[in-house]
Amino acid sequence: MSIVIYHNPDCGTSRNVLDIIRKSGAAPVVIEYLQTGWTRPQLLGLFAAADISPKQALRVSKSPAVELGLLADGVTDEMILDAMLLHPVLVNRPLVCSPKGTRLCRPSELVLDLLDRLPPGPLYKEDGEMILNEHGERVG
Repeated sequence: MSIVIYHNPDCGTSRNVLDIIRKSGAAPVVIEYLQTGWTRPQLLGLFAAADISPKQALRVSKSPAVELGLLADGVTDEMILDAMLLHPVLVNRPLVCSPKGTRLCRPSELVLDLLDRLPPGPLYKEDGEMILNEHGERVG
């Protein structure tokens, strides 16, 4: 099984996670979900595999979550899921699936646990913070 990344090329974290995966030597399947959209079974499967709820996967910043009333009291996971199907940008990113599991990789260093081999260091997050030193060892 290969690595699959649900990617938004306009997102710095998503671009960084994709770069980390590629630097590890993996050739991921890249799914640009803003173009392809989501299906209900797909989202339910991803969220179950990552052990997160639709509410935990909801992207609040730079999305229409507030305007759609998705942060109000009484909003159910089903309501959030329905909105995610209509507005793919509501799903936080990047979601990464590998033989080692599925995870929402925010912050980007969470992807390291899903890789068979760590990339060579040094390696930095999108904000410039080091996550692997020059010896390829985790920092922090």
